[in-house]
Amino acid sequence: MRNMIFAFLVAAASVAAGEISVTELTSLRADVLFLGETHDNPVHHENQAAAVAALRPRAVVWEMLDPEQAGRVTADLVKDQAALGVALEWENSNWPDFSFYYPIFAASGAARHYGAMVPRDAVRAAILGGDIAAAFGPGAERYQLTAPLPDDQQQQREAEQLEAHCNALPPEMLPGMVLGQRLRDARLAEQVELALTETGGPVAVITGNGHARKDWGAPYLLGDGPTVVTVGQLEASPDQTPPFDHFLVTAAAERDDPCKAFQ
Repeated sequence: MRNMIFAFLVAAASVAAGEISVTELTSLRADVLFLGETHDNPVHHENQAAAVAALRPRAVVWEMLDPEQAGRVTADLVKDQAALGVALEWENSNWPDFSFYYPIFAASGAARHYGAMVPRDAVRAAILGGDIAAAFGPGAERYQLTAPLPDDQQQQREAEQLEAHCNALPPEMLPGMVLGQRLRDARLAEQVELALTETGGPVAVITGNGHARKDWGAPYLLGDGPTVVTVGQLEASPDQTPPFDHFLVTAAAERDDPCKAFQ
């Protein structure tokens, strides 16, 4: 294991931090590789599939699946897109079309799959001011759910939630939105650690960019144990250095104005 970790460190260090190409993306190695996305951008999923194929992970952790769903995924089922989509009841989810995500499953080979999706009722309770430590259950303190955030981080996260929702949310909702994000981050981190324990890694994590942030997202909650590399995928060149080890800039997906829903 020590030699494996050293090899991952050398491979990861060979790619300079900052903006990278798809070719450089596929050369990244780590115990845990976070592959961020904008959910409805098919190019982001193509890039994730390429990275997973190159990494050949022993486990894949999905923001989009709960543990029971992830347990249905088998190497044989992964070979059949239609059957896998039915088994996962994807059409009943709120995620983009399964055709976006299937290439990642197809690239995963014999990897074991883990689900980190938090039940909607638990997220709703957090948003409405519930107890996220109780919603998470055992391990809440380990993933920093029993203490408030520093004031500056709380304010920044509330501001980002407001912007992400077209500046249309009432101020009293913002603390709850941050609680929901923290709950999802913690569940991702928990499942990553479970995957590492049960498979030895490497582990690929398929999640939104917000959860892949190294400053306060799921990677931060993993601490100093495994080697972790984070990748964000953006649709425009950033004004400031984004909170990832590496990032790609892609064309924006074609979509309706998301702010129409708030009008």
